[in-house]
Amino acid sequence: MKIDRFALAVIVAAVSHQASAQTTPAAPSAQTVTALQTVSRALPASTLISVTPDAEISSKHVEVGQKVGFTVVNDITDGGVVVIPRGSQVVATVTWKTGKAVGGKSGKFEVTFEKVNVRGRDYAMRGVHRQEGKGNTVAAVFATWLVSGRSAVMQPGQFVNAFTAEAIPY
Repeated sequence: MKIDRFALAVIVAAVSHQASAQTTPAAPSAQTVTALQTVSRALPASTLISVTPDAEISSKHVEVGQKVGFTVVNDITDGGVVVIPRGSQVVATVTWKTGKAVGGKSGKFEVTFEKVNVRGRDYAMRGVHRQEGKGNTVAAVFATWLVSGRSAVMQPGQFVNAFTAEAIPY
């Protein structure tokens, strides 16, 4: 009876070895590995990017629908590789605006980030920044009809955050 169990174990081992040998895929070629590495390397969507306006943006002078420019503040890296170099251009649109008003109300506006240009190619972005001017509520209490708030202003050098909306291959 011991011999039968041993023979059975040998047969099972041989059959399972043949089955695993048949299902083992061939090793990929060096060219295939390089192509896969190239395709799979990408800066993920939702990566945080700090940007600053190229010129002053003021609720006094902008209109809804107007395009405004921003610049990437720092290199954005992934795995030690610079994917988005600092200085890359970002385009945003003014999507909402109120002017300053009587009663101490300040001006406000929102910009919505649309795209970043990386080495000549545009990639989608997302994010909204709201800028508010300072109100003048103390003075407004005393002379409501004489006092208005201040315009909202963004200056170059003011950092705001935006995000990539799609993966950026590199």
